[in-house]
Amino acid sequence: MWPDRRLLDLLKTEFPIVQAPMAGVMDADLVIAAAQGGALGSLPCAMISAEKAREQVNVIRQRVSAPVNMNFFCHKAVDADPRREAGWQARLAGYYNELELDPAAPVNAASRAPFDDAFCALVEELKPEVTSFHFGLPSPDLLRRVKAAGAIVMSSATTVREAVWLEQNGADVIIAQGAEAGGHRGMFLSENIAEQPGTFALVPQVVDAVKVPVIAAGGIADGRGIAAAFALGAAGVQVGTAYLRCPESKVIAPARAALAKATDESTVITNVMSGRPARGVANRVMKEVGPISRDAPAFPHASIALAPLKAAAEKLGRVDFTNLWAGQAVRMGREMPAAELTRALAGEALARLGQMGG
Repeated sequence: MWPDRRLLDLLKTEFPIVQAPMAGVMDADLVIAAAQGGALGSLPCAMISAEKAREQVNVIRQRVSAPVNMNFFCHKAVDADPRREAGWQARLAGYYNELELDPAAPVNAASRAPFDDAFCALVEELKPEVTSFHFGLPSPDLLRRVKAAGAIVMSSATTVREAVWLEQNGADVIIAQGAEAGGHRGMFLSENIAEQPGTFALVPQVVDAVKVPVIAAGGIADGRGIAAAFALGAAGVQVGTAYLRCPESKVIAPARAALAKATDESTVITNVMSGRPARGVANRVMKEVGPISRDAPAFPHASIALAPLKAAAEKLGRVDFTNLWAGQAVRMGREMPAAELTRALAGEALARLGQMGG
């Protein structure tokens, strides 16, 4: 049995496993499969329109009766800085020449909108059982509306200070995101990535500092990791990278190949891809321009000039400019259906916890 049932009782899922929302590489298909396996399926909404999010949630509701998590970003929107954008374009000029692209051609602006009134109205309409946030929480007014719609509110903390802030400001569940985790760092009270603690150090300290259930995230890709998280006081885990190679993910073939070859040394934290620190498998531009570059415009504007390069390289079967967001346990990913993977993770964890006397 699970040693801490608070998350299970709150979420009403079969297992205390949250499938991490991974914007850009998944949609309703992975949410449905993870939910069928007994996890909380999470739909990333930060890079899609309200209309697309509504369509996706309706597809999920038609296929499964399990609870759904809608995930949003809460970053403070920053206007583009033309001078910095021009400097970034100049930094990437060699790549444009190599791929015979016109740097003056119009590019669609980065679609990573923070949670706003329109998204809030969508939550009120669709009434997801869970609404989760990255980069803090929305304004108190918006958060009140989310809670009034009946949603359990979760958000990511990368330090104890952030966890305490989240609890004080209305989070029902805290996701303790260790430095091992793939994707964007959820940091919002700090900008210093050098100070980010790992999962093993972060989780017990967050558990000691807050009263709400804590979900461990970062570097957890098998039953051993899940059992370890419970030993550290977590009430559940969030798993992302382990699902990337499932058939239900939308990871393109060259990126799948790169993920399959990745090792524990393959990932780095970079700001080159989006303008904000995120962990992924190092690609060509991350290695040659970063991984951390002062030239990168603020989030999400760094991604604008990279978009044409990404599209052109992918047509050639290359991922030189593609986000390969993944955590340090990327090597432990498995090529199996997401429902099957979820059940395997839970079974391995329960067996391990049984051995531990849990």
